[in-house]
Amino acid sequence: MASLVRDYGYPVSERTMAHIVADKAAKNGDKPFLHYLPDGRRFSYRDVHLITNRLANGLAARGIAKGDHVAVMMDNCPEQFFAYLAIAKLGAVAVPLNTAARGMLLTYFLTHSDAVAFVAERGYLARLSEIRADVPLLKLIVALDADSDAEMDDAEPFAALLEASDDDIVTLVAVSDLAMLAYTSGTTGPSKGNMLAQGTTVYYGLTTAESHGYRDDDVIYVCLPINHSNALLCTLYGAMIADAQVALARRFSASRYWDDIRSSGATLTNLLGSMINILWSREARDDDRDNQLRMCNCVPAPPFGRGFEHRFGLRLTSGFGLTDYCLGTVYTILDPASKYGSAGRPRSGVSLVVADEHDVPLAPGEVGEILLRTDNLYGASAGYYKMPEATVAASRNGWWHTGDRGYLDPDGYLYFADRKKDSIRRRGENISSFEVESVLLQHAAIADVAAYPLKSEMAEEEVAVSVMLAEGQQLTEVELVEYAARNMAYYMVPRFVEFVEDFPRTQSQKVEKYKVRAAAEANRNLLWDRDKAGITFTR
Repeated sequence: MASLVRDYGYPVSERTMAHIVADKAAKNGDKPFLHYLPDGRRFSYRDVHLITNRLANGLAARGIAKGDHVAVMMDNCPEQFFAYLAIAKLGAVAVPLNTAARGMLLTYFLTHSDAVAFVAERGYLARLSEIRADVPLLKLIVALDADSDAEMDDAEPFAALLEASDDDIVTLVAVSDLAMLAYTSGTTGPSKGNMLAQGTTVYYGLTTAESHGYRDDDVIYVCLPINHSNALLCTLYGAMIADAQVALARRFSASRYWDDIRSSGATLTNLLGSMINILWSREARDDDRDNQLRMCNCVPAPPFGRGFEHRFGLRLTSGFGLTDYCLGTVYTILDPASKYGSAGRPRSGVSLVVADEHDVPLAPGEVGEILLRTDNLYGASAGYYKMPEATVAASRNGWWHTGDRGYLDPDGYLYFADRKKDSIRRRGENISSFEVESVLLQHAAIADVAAYPLKSEMAEEEVAVSVMLAEGQQLTEVELVEYAARNMAYYMVPRFVEFVEDFPRTQSQKVEKYKVRAAAEANRNLLWDRDKAGITFTR
C-alpha cells in the first residue's frame, strides 16, 4: 500500500525515544512542538529534549535505573508526556495508568506491573495512600504540584526533579529493551499488560505518521487521554517523528472542541466513535466549516461520515487497530470513496485473515475473527506481562487473535462487525451490536446508543438498547423500534429499550458497555419491553 509521506529514515537500531528526541531537537531546535491549550504554555523541540533530560537525571538521582518500572497517573498535561520520555531515556519501563483506577484495581496495576515508583498529580495521592500497605515495592513517589501540604509526607515534588542537570543521559538503551507496559481494559478478565519494546513504541508512531500522512506543517489536536497508546504512541510520538506540532487539551469537551480546533490552527485530529456521535448530534452552526482541519481519523467510521465531512469541511479516515498490534489496517484519503465505512486494507508488512473458530480462513463476505501477523521488526507487542498462557492463547497458530469480528470484501478491505463478546445470538441469528448501533445513530434524535444482549426466556438472547437523545430532541420507544424496523432486519429490532441521560465512559469516551449491560440485567423490569407492548415485526 502506498505511503502518503516520506520514509522517515530511522533504521531499526536507532528506534529508541532517547535517540529520536535528541535527533529532533538537533534538527528542529526552537520549532514549536507542544502547545498546552488550558494554560497556553508552549514547548519547542529543544525544550522537550532538555526538560526530559533534567527529569531523567532527577529520577536517576533518586534511584530509578534502567529496567525499573515507573507508574504514571495524570490527566493530560505536558508533564505526563515529559515523564514518559524521561523514563524511556533512562531505559526504565513506563506503566501508564488510567486515572479512573482506585482501590483494588489500582493495587492490581501497581503490584502486577512491579512498579517501584509512582509519578502522579497531587490529586491522585489520596488513592495511593489508601492502598500503600498493599504495594510494598514502591520506593519513590513523585507528585506534580506537591508542596508541604501534600497528602503524603514522603512525596517528592515534580519540580524538584527538574532542578537536575540537562546533560544527555549516559545509560545505553537498546531497541529491544522493554519500554512500556500498556494495559488493556480488562472487561473480560484481569487487565493485561502489553510488553512494548523501545523499538515498538517508536514503530507505532512512525507507522501512524506514514499511514495517515502526517506533515511537518501539521498541527495535531489531541484530546484523547495520553495514557493510552492511541494518543501517546500513535499521535504524539508520530507527530514528533514527522516534525509536526501538537495542540494538547486536558480532555475531550464537546462544547469546547471546535473553539480549540480553531484557536490552535489544528489541521489533523483523532476521534473515537462516541465522541464523533456527540459532535454530530449538536445543533449545526453557520461557522461549522470555519476550521483548518484537513483530516480527522475516526474509529469506527460513523454511518453519517459523508454528512460530517460536508458539514465541517474535512476528510475522514479510519482504520482497525489495538494496543497489541498498533494499526492493522488503514483507510486513507487515497482509498476509493466507495470503500468508505471500511477499516481499509492491511498496512505494509501486515497480513490479515478473517477466520472461523478453528482459525480456518473464510471467504470474502463471511464474518469471523480478525487475525493479524506482522513482518515488521518490533511491529507488535511482545506479549502480556507475567501472563504466558494468555500470550500463547492470543498468538496460537502464528496469528494474533484480536477478539474482534469482521469480514473482507473481494478487494481486501476490512469491515468491522463486532467484538466477539458483544455479538448477540437471537433465535439462531448472529446479530452485530455494532450494526444495530450504526443504524440507530442515523436517527436525528439520537446522540449515542449502546446495543447489547439480554438473556431470553428461550435460553438465547434478546436485543436491548440504551439510548442517549440529542439535546432538545424527543423520541418514544415505539417510534424508535418502528424506525429500526424500517432500516434493519426484523430479527435485529430491539426488544428492550431505555433512555439514559448519559453513559458510563472510559477516559477516551468509549461507552463502558459491560456496565450498561450489568445495570440493565439488574433492572430489567424498568426497561420498556416491545413484547409486553404487543409490537411485533416479521419478514
